[in-house]
Amino acid sequence: MKNVVVAAIFTLALCACAGLQAPPAGSSEAAVLASLGQPTGRYTQDGNTLLEYAQGPLGQSTYMATLGPDGRLISFEQVLTSEKFASVALRHDTKQTILARFGRPNDVVHYASVDGDVWLYRYKEQRVWDSMMHVEFDRNGVVQAMVNGPDPDRQGRQLR
Repeated sequence: MKNVVVAAIFTLALCACAGLQAPPAGSSEAAVLASLGQPTGRYTQDGNTLLEYAQGPLGQSTYMATLGPDGRLISFEQVLTSEKFASVALRHDTKQTILARFGRPNDVVHYASVDGDVWLYRYKEQRVWDSMMHVEFDRNGVVQAMVNGPDPDRQGRQLR
């Protein structure tokens, strides 16, 4: 019995490392939900439905399934990437557009030097370094700055 439990845990760990596997483009919402389970968030943007699959509070991946107005899968991608963060438009993007692009943050903090909320996203910068992106909003919920740096919760785990 112990070997079965160990094998099951090992299999789950391998699946988690491999990332989520979405059904093919054009699949129905029901097929997406059957394959991926219930999303951690649901957003709408430009007539599309976005299903968020966040990988936990310490996770560095959030997958977003985009369903068209017809309810069919258009795309499925890992959205916490350097390239995606580079697409944020300062003084234009808002909390709503950030939610639709990246999903919920790992944490929300307040700094004395920032007039609004700061949303924190863990990710692998350039797919290598354990990083934390700080998305700084003003009191109206508009992005004012993007600041990245090392993820303090993972610093002790890095190889030297």
